[in-house]
Amino acid sequence: MSRYLLNKFLYTVDRDPDLVERYRADPAGTVTWWEAEIANQLLNCAVPEKSTWQSFTADERKALREHDHVALFELGAHPFLTLTLFIAMFERDHGPLEYQKAYGHALRHHSLPYPDIAT
Repeated sequence: MSRYLLNKFLYTVDRDPDLVERYRADPAGTVTWWEAEIANQLLNCAVPEKSTWQSFTADERKALREHDHVALFELGAHPFLTLTLFIAMFERDHGPLEYQKAYGHALRHHSLPYPDIAT
């Protein structure tokens, strides 16, 4: 399991409006593509460089493909990254703050200490 890779996915997708829409419309395809093409890129390098060892676990892939923010939280994804991406994808389908309230409501069963989000 790599909280770093989960957070990298959330971060990179959230910062690209085209990827946000792609992930909303085709989560499974986007996760497969991102893992093959982006996961091992070293970000912000002047010369593109890649590593070769990072990949999602089956549970991480499933949570990302299903847009399951509760499972992502339990896997250690940073809740701010998940929330901002999911707001970009789903807030338009709800009234003001309805999505944010539903997001929090789905996590209400968690109590302190929360899952570790350190990378």
